[in-house]
Amino acid sequence: MSKILTHLGDMPIADFLRDYWQQKPLFIRQAFPNLQLPIDATEFAGLAYDTDTARLVIEKGGKTPWEVRHGPLRKKDFKLPETHWTLLINDMEQLMPELSELIEPFRFIPDWRIDDLMISYAVEGGSVGPHIDAYDVFLLQAQGKRRWQISTHSCGEDNFLPNVDLRIMREFIPEQEWIVEPGDLLYLPPNVPHYGVALNECMTCSIGFRAPSRADLLEDLLGELIDRPEMQQRFSDAGRQTQADPSIISEQDLEKLTDFILNALPDRKTIKHWLQNHLSNTED
Repeated sequence: MSKILTHLGDMPIADFLRDYWQQKPLFIRQAFPNLQLPIDATEFAGLAYDTDTARLVIEKGGKTPWEVRHGPLRKKDFKLPETHWTLLINDMEQLMPELSELIEPFRFIPDWRIDDLMISYAVEGGSVGPHIDAYDVFLLQAQGKRRWQISTHSCGEDNFLPNVDLRIMREFIPEQEWIVEPGDLLYLPPNVPHYGVALNECMTCSIGFRAPSRADLLEDLLGELIDRPEMQQRFSDAGRQTQADPSIISEQDLEKLTDFILNALPDRKTIKHWLQNHLSNTED
């Protein structure tokens, strides 16, 4: 799996990018035959003691329905029912650098868009419920069997279970279904409702992709700008003239204040340079 993919199954990558990427799901049977993970369930659970990227999701048999226990986990957290729970750990490529080879095939999408490798271990019935993600994801089955269902029905903000530490859909209407086995691959674009349930003890790899919002980028950009000395400059209005109504902001003041802000913002060239550095170094 160490080489960048040129095809997804029989499909050229160019066709996938044109017809599927950010548009519609794609399931590929045996995209990665003979897949073997360099970690077993016991070793995987051991990592959960040392990272805050671990989560235990217990649908049934916990303190509450869909109980979530956040890492670093403790031994008592693993006193679990026999079925209906899942352990998930994000940033696995950082915790075990050798797992980066699971990301390598997907670098036909540039590195700045790749977020992380998450691995989940689930017993029979284990799930995180029907939900949507705001990012693209490739779901690669590594061990065992899982049933994946997807829907094209949009999910409004009123369609999530209340008082739950996960955004689980209250109502989910499946339209397509697959039973996936080791080596099978499911691609999902953003905001596609999906629901995966372990049919037996299984492990699933999720290669996720970041998609920064305007708010994310502006917050980071302005956060850097604010630290610059010139940003401490105060508004000045020497030579001010009298105005008839002191309760309003005059058009002249509005123009000066607008220029005062706009003149502090970087130009296009500077923003492009900042994006190049910021997105190349981001490790969320």
